[in-house]
Amino acid sequence: MTSTRSPTDQERFWTGPFGDQYTERNSDPDWVARNRALFARALARTTGIASVLELGGNRGLALAALRQLLPAAALSAVEINASAAGHLAAIDRVTIHRQSILDFLPPSRYDLVVTKTVLIHIAPADLPQVYDLLLSATARYLLVAEYYNPTPIEVTYRGHTGVLWKRDFAGELMDRHPSLHLVDYGFTYHRDPVAPQDDLTWFLLEKH
Repeated sequence: MTSTRSPTDQERFWTGPFGDQYTERNSDPDWVARNRALFARALARTTGIASVLELGGNRGLALAALRQLLPAAALSAVEINASAAGHLAAIDRVTIHRQSILDFLPPSRYDLVVTKTVLIHIAPADLPQVYDLLLSATARYLLVAEYYNPTPIEVTYRGHTGVLWKRDFAGELMDRHPSLHLVDYGFTYHRDPVAPQDDLTWFLLEKH
C-alpha cells in the first residue's frame, strides 16, 4: 500500500542507504541459531501459536528461527526496506507486507506478534500508534525484545541522532492497554557463551 502522507525522518533513514547497509551488515547466519535460543526461552510459556506477525522483519533472521520452532505456523512480516524484504522472500511460506509499520493495517489477528529491536527505532511521538497496532494485531501474545531503560532516553546510533531510543516499552504497553498482562520476561547478554545477543530485555505479554 502506498502512503499519501510525507515519510517521517525515521522512515527515510531505514529505506535509504543506511537501511540497506544495516541489512547487509546483519547477515551472519549464526543469528538464526541465536534467535532460536532466545525465542525458545521467551515462548516457553505459550501454547497454540498457529500464526505469527513480526513488525520490522528485516532479512528474516528472527522469522527463520521461528520457522524452526513453529514449523506449521503461518508467518508474516512488515518490512519497510526493499532490500531486506527481498531476503525475507527466501523464507518458506512467509507473507510480506512491504510498507511502513505506521501504514500497516492488519488483515487479521495473529496468535503471536513480535518486535525485536524495532520499537527502539520508532520516534516517541509515533509510539502510541504503534502500541495500538500491536494490540489490534494480536489475538493473544505479544513478544517485545528491545533495549530497556526505566525512563526514556535517546542514544546516538552509529553517529546518527533521532533514530534510537531506550525506554520501558512493555510497561508503557500495559499502561496504555490494561488488557495486556505480563507472562514472562528475561535478558539476553552479549557475552553469553552459547547464544550471544545484544543486551536485550524481552517481555512476553498476553491479551485478556
